[in-house]
Amino acid sequence: MESQVAEGNFEDAVLVRRVQAGEVHAFNALVIKYQDRVFNTCWRICGDHADAGELTQDVFMKAFQAIGKFHGKSAFYTWVFRIAVNQSLSWKRKQAKRRTVSLDAGLSDHDGSTKALKHTLASNSSDDPAASVLASEGDRLVTAALAQLDPDHQAVLVLRDIEGMDYQNIADILEVAVGTVKSRIYRGRMQLRTLLCESQSLPDASTTGGNVF
Repeated sequence: MESQVAEGNFEDAVLVRRVQAGEVHAFNALVIKYQDRVFNTCWRICGDHADAGELTQDVFMKAFQAIGKFHGKSAFYTWVFRIAVNQSLSWKRKQAKRRTVSLDAGLSDHDGSTKALKHTLASNSSDDPAASVLASEGDRLVTAALAQLDPDHQAVLVLRDIEGMDYQNIADILEVAVGTVKSRIYRGRMQLRTLLCESQSLPDASTTGGNVF
C-alpha cells in the first residue's frame, strides 16, 4: 500500500514539473486522476451537487493558477485537497448565513460512500438505538446529518470516514496537529450520532450507555 502511495506521489510530482515547465496539457492528467474525489469531498461538505461541481472547477482553477508556487513540500493530492476543503468550508460558512439545512432534506447517497461512515458509527454498537436507524435509513440520514455538523468536524469526517485518509494526511490537509484531528473525529462522530438519534426521537449513546464507535 505504501509503495502504491509513493508511486502515485512520484507520478504526480512528474506531472507537476511538466506543468511548471509549460506543458499545460499535463495538468489534465491530474484533474482526471483527482476530480471525482475532489467533487465528492466538496459535495459532502456543501451538500449540493451543482454547487459541488462549481466548487470542483474552482479548486482545479486555483490549483492551476498557483501550481508555480507548489514546491513539493507535501504530496500534490494533499495540496489540492487542502484547496478543496478550504473552498468548501468557505462556501459553507457563507451559505450558513443565508439558510439552514433540514435533517429531513432529501439528500441521496451519490456513490454509496456513506457506507464506510455508517459502518464506523454502527460498529460495536449493538446495544445502541442508533444502530437500527443506520441499518434502515442510514445513507439518507447520514448524508443529511453530515451536512448539519459544524465545518471543522464535518471536514475531518469526510476525509477520514468517507475518503479513508490517515490521520497524518488529514492533519497535513487541515494544517493542524494529529491530536487535533483525532479529537475532532471523536467529537464529530458524537455529534453525528446525536443528530441521527434525534431525527428518530431516540436517546443518544451517551444516555443509554452505548458505545460511540
